[in-house]
Amino acid sequence: MTEVHHVKTETFHLDTAINIDPKGFERQVDTFTVTDFGLYMARGADHPKFGYLESWLLPELSLRANIFHFRPGEEKHQHFYFDVASITVDGDIWTTRDFYVDLVSFTGEPVEVVDIDELAAATSAGLITAEQAEKAIETTLLAVEGITRAGDDAMAWLASKGYPLTWADQIQLQPAATQ
Repeated sequence: MTEVHHVKTETFHLDTAINIDPKGFERQVDTFTVTDFGLYMARGADHPKFGYLESWLLPELSLRANIFHFRPGEEKHQHFYFDVASITVDGDIWTTRDFYVDLVSFTGEPVEVVDIDELAAATSAGLITAEQAEKAIETTLLAVEGITRAGDDAMAWLASKGYPLTWADQIQLQPAATQ
């Protein structure tokens, strides 16, 4: 049986350059860039497996595109990691509510859908509505079809839809937190 966790909510405060992660930790943001289609964020991360995070919040697509910059020896077989989420904007505060389903993309290979079992369990437990679950499934199907039709290239698919995502040329990993 799949363990069910509450919907992960995250906020992005443009006015203070703070990202409040799902556990409530305030993270200093290096860069916020607002475009007509979304929000780009780049910040250090003290996570044991990755030391920097870049994200694009794309409200119209209900997707958050991420690049996790892994520490040496912790690399994963992925170029991009997509969260299916509702994304709202209220002035200088952007908020994501993660709807459990994730997409793992490695350019040139079929996109992988993960955690669909968590979506089903969360819906059964009443943590999200049937309408939200339906939206998550529709978003997933649209993204998988689009990425597949673009030759398994997530960035080419997004660019063809008017979302020309750009990423940092250079980053510096933040040291891992000591415990």
